[in-house]
Amino acid sequence: MTFTDAIGQLHACAPDARIVSLVPSITELLCDLGLAGRMVGRTGFCIHPAETVRAIPKVGGTKDVNLAKLRALAPTHVVVNIDENEKPTVDEIATFVPHVVVTHPVTPLDNVGLARLMGGVFGQPEAAEAWCANFLNEYTALSAEPRQAARVLYCIWQDPWMTISAGTYIANMLALKGWKIPNLGSARYPAFTWADELVRSLDAVFLSTEPYRFTEEHVDALERQLGIPVRLVDGEMFSWYGSRALAGLRYLRALGPAPV
Repeated sequence: MTFTDAIGQLHACAPDARIVSLVPSITELLCDLGLAGRMVGRTGFCIHPAETVRAIPKVGGTKDVNLAKLRALAPTHVVVNIDENEKPTVDEIATFVPHVVVTHPVTPLDNVGLARLMGGVFGQPEAAEAWCANFLNEYTALSAEPRQAARVLYCIWQDPWMTISAGTYIANMLALKGWKIPNLGSARYPAFTWADELVRSLDAVFLSTEPYRFTEEHVDALERQLGIPVRLVDGEMFSWYGSRALAGLRYLRALGPAPV
């Protein structure tokens, strides 16, 4: 049996794989599927679950992979993501690693296929199906709740200010609550300025705790500047697919309505 990744590559089941994950959220998923013992490498941003990943060697960051360290670990499989990792780096890895598994979830429901891909390729299909059942239960519960139509700007960076586009995973998580984002151009993560017309179009602003570390101080300052509600939100809950997506659905349910 074979399993198809995000770019159409077929992968056979490899229960004895030596795995390097270059995607923090997928590192956590692999551990939760019982695959930590087969992981021989991770990035420095792969921080969950903390006690488990501490023993797994680091190979740099998601965008600055140390290829020499990676090569020395002799992995059979490297897990990458289209948004997280640089294509030239991935292409170089493919010259010396037999199997590069490419991922690209863009909607919350894509987590089901992601879990089945990881469980299938690495020989843990039962664990993957159990995870999917829990995820779908939470997804159904959230979908059954009333949605609140609100226009929200989700900020991921400052200097320059940056946000997300409609095609991103984060935007699709927001959509589960009925929250829509403004169209600020064709870039996936566009830069913007606080023009009056933009501010007037918004009901609220969300400041994410990652990748930029926004704090309540930023919230207070921006709320005074703009005169509209601003909320600090947990970036992992909106942007991490895999294991944290399950927690993300629960987080959305607990978050309540946008502060309009």
